[in-house]
Order: sequence, then C-alpha cells, then structure tokens
Amino acid sequence: MSTLVVATRGSALALWQANHVKAKLEADDPELRVTLLVLKTKGDKILDVPLAQVGGKGLFVKEIEEALLRKDAQLAVHSMKDVPAELESGLILAAVSAREDAHDVLISKGNQRLAELPQGAHVGTSSLRRVCQLRAVRPDLRISALRGNVDTRLRKLDEGEYDAIVLAAAGLLRLGHGDRISERLPFDISLPAIGQGALGLETRADDPDAIARVRRVLHDEVTAACVTAERAFLARLHGGCQTPIAAHARLAEGVLQMEGLVGATDGSTILRLTTAGPPAAAASLGRALADEMLAKGAAKVLGSHHD
Repeated sequence: MSTLVVATRGSALALWQANHVKAKLEADDPELRVTLLVLKTKGDKILDVPLAQVGGKGLFVKEIEEALLRKDAQLAVHSMKDVPAELESGLILAAVSAREDAHDVLISKGNQRLAELPQGAHVGTSSLRRVCQLRAVRPDLRISALRGNVDTRLRKLDEGEYDAIVLAAAGLLRLGHGDRISERLPFDISLPAIGQGALGLETRADDPDAIARVRRVLHDEVTAACVTAERAFLARLHGGCQTPIAAHARLAEGVLQMEGLVGATDGSTILRLTTAGPPAAAASLGRALADEMLAKGAAKVLGSHHD
C-alpha cells in the first residue's frame, strides 16, 4: 500500500472537502491509503476580530503550506477563495476541482429575499466584498461582522443575532444545508470571491507523483481556466481575500467570459467591467481586466486596502 497525507483545516466544511478528495483518490487507486492531517490556521484561531482587521494574506492556508514544506503532508486541500494570489516558494497548485455553485446566498428569518428584508434589518457577513455590494443595493441595512464556521453562522442567525446572513452557496450545498437558502443572489447584486466554489489542490513542486495523481483524478480544465483568469485579476490588483474585489469567469461556447468588480467598503463607488477571450489566454485576460480597472481609478477606490 502506498500512503498519502492530506493537510486540511478542521471545520466541518474543510473536512468534507478533504474527505471528498480522499474518496476520489482512493477510488482511483485501491492500493492507495489516504490519511488526513488536521491543522488549525491563524484564521481559525482568531475568531473575535473581523477578518479584514486580522491582516495578512493566507489566513487560512499558511500553517497548511508549512506542513507541506516540512513534508508532513503531500497534499493540501483548500477552498480556492482562501488561497493567496502568490503561493509559498516551492509549492504549486497541482489541480483545481470542478466548481460547485459559485453564488453568494442569503439566508434569512422567515425566508425573506434581499428586497423583502425590513428597513434597517441586521445582516451578518465576514466579507468586505459582500458588505460593499450589499450596501450598494440596500444602504439602509445594518451590516456587522459574522465569523465562525458554517454551522456557527447558521446558529447565530437561528438564535436571533441577525435577521439574515450571507454565505457562499458551495459550502452550504456541500454540507447538505441547501434547504436553508432564501435567495441565490444574482451576480449583478453580489459578484463572488475569486475562485469561489472551487477546491485548490496544493503540492510541493518537487513531488511529481502527487502532482500527477491529483491532476489525473481531480483537475477540471474548464474551472482551472476560469480560476486562472480570476486569480490573475486579483494578483494584478494586489488583493487579498478580504479586499472588496470580486470576479467570476465562465466558459460559454468556447469563450471565456469574465466580470470583475472593485468597490469601496461603504458601497459608495463600485467599478464593474467585463472581458472575453480564448480560455488559453486566461491569465492575460485577467491581468488586462485589472489594468483596465486601474486605469479607471481602482487603486483610489480600494484606498487603504490596496498595497
């Protein structure tokens, strides 16, 4: 039997994702035994501060990447939206999984849609990207930070701390909570985070066996092209997962179509642009869209969030 160690965070969603990868790898090779190495990241430890104030990129991946570099694990499974635009030296993104639903969703008391929430309703989200877009359409809402894993966030809503919360559809669907969704927010209201809904499989650059294995079993070319464009856009804007930057790419009839957004946290200014081109040029499409954003004043809009 050959063995492979997968490094993962310990939340229910992270464990679902790691076990999903484990099952696929073991089904592909009955001689392979996959074990999980569960780690706590900085983002998991600091729960009483909004993510944007914790600072630093890679809040949910640094400790996992260190385990790869120490050779404690051969593979790391991440939510793609948590992976910084620049990886640690010596590591590569070996595969990107097929994307789950990329939408943001609203979950509310009484199953109300965003337009139906009462004036001044209290909405919870941990993301500046979501805050800026929600404020643009509903400036009356009282929006405050919501931290914790999916179950914690649902419990806080159920206990009456919030009238509604906004989460990624992918996490809810993976954990079997799809029935809680009150509204799937259209992209013109809430454009998702870079890579939202996809899993990133990270390995050491000098581990050809692990690279070949995960690429063969888990890599999805279409999602990878889309995510490459989105990440190139993010990298060019020097954005972390907590800057009000959003992008979503999709492949339609052989053409990669992408929309990007940069916004002020208070929702007062939002820049939205689109581009399209061949999937083989995904990275350059993403960079070009970011350059167009910068030419239209994106750095000024991002303000202190732009480094």
